[in-house]
Amino acid sequence: MEYTTLNNGVKMPMLGFGVFQIPADQTEQVTLDALSTGYRLLDTAQAYGNEEAVGNAVKKSGIPRDEIFITDKIWVSNFTEDRAAASIDESLKKLQTDHIDLMLLHQAYGDYHGAWRALEKAYKDGKVRAIGVSNFDPIRLIDMAGLAEIKPAVNQVETHPFWQQKPAHKVMEELGIQHMAWSPFAEGQQNIFHNPVLEEIGQAHGKTPAQVILRALIQQNIVVIPKSTHKNRMEQNFDVLDFSLTDEELQKFGTLDGGKSLIFDHSDPKTISSLISAIKTQAGGPLY
Repeated sequence: MEYTTLNNGVKMPMLGFGVFQIPADQTEQVTLDALSTGYRLLDTAQAYGNEEAVGNAVKKSGIPRDEIFITDKIWVSNFTEDRAAASIDESLKKLQTDHIDLMLLHQAYGDYHGAWRALEKAYKDGKVRAIGVSNFDPIRLIDMAGLAEIKPAVNQVETHPFWQQKPAHKVMEELGIQHMAWSPFAEGQQNIFHNPVLEEIGQAHGKTPAQVILRALIQQNIVVIPKSTHKNRMEQNFDVLDFSLTDEELQKFGTLDGGKSLIFDHSDPKTISSLISAIKTQAGGPLY
C-alpha cells in the first residue's frame, strides 16, 4: 500500500473503499469483501445511513482495529457545536469503536464553524485521530485553515478525469491539506470506462481505464475511494499499486479535464437551495 502523511503526522492509505449509495443491508458483506481484498481505508458518513454496517464488518473481519483507517463525516443537520459533539459520540457507538481515524464536515453550509469547534475538541479528547472537511471550495478552505485553531488535515471533493480540480489541488498543496477524491469514476458518466485516452494509456500497461484513473490520481497525491459491490471489480480497483504512468501519460490524462462538476455542482444556486431545504427539514427547523 502507498500512504500519505497528514499534516498532524497521521499516516493514511492512498487507496480506500467508499460505501456511498450502498444500501445498509448490503454494506456489511460488501465491506467484508473489501477488507478481504486488502483495503484498509473505509469511507462512510452519517448521511449514508450505513455506519453500523461498516462497524459490524470491521468487528467481524478479525483485522486489528489499528490496521483499519475509518473516515466518517458529520452531516449538516448536526452543524452546531452541541449537535456535532453528540453526533460524533453517536457515530462512535454505531461504528463500535473508541476512535475514528478521520472525521470530516460533510458540507460547507450551516454553522460549520461551530461544528468545527466540536471536531477540535473531539480531536483533543482522542475520539478522532485527524479532522478535515468535504466539499469546501478554495475560499472556504482558506477561511477555515486560516481562522481555526486546528487546520483541516483533508478536503474530500468531487475529483475524476473530467473534473480534476487542479486550481483547488494547488490551494490544498499550499495549505498542507490532503486532497481526497470522491467519485473518481464520475459515476460512470461520459462512457468513462471506454474513453479512448484512458484505453490507450491502459493498453501500454495491461490495465483497464478504471485502473488508469486511480493510478493517475494517486500519482498526483490524491487519495481515492472507489466503490463497487462486485468482488472482482474491488480486486481490479485494488490492483493499481504495481505500475506507474509516465509524465507524458499524465499529460494525456490531464487533457480530459473539463473543469466543472458532473455530479453535484456546489456553485449552482438551484442545487444548493434544494440541499439547504432538505437540511432544514432534517434538522427540524433553522440551525441558527
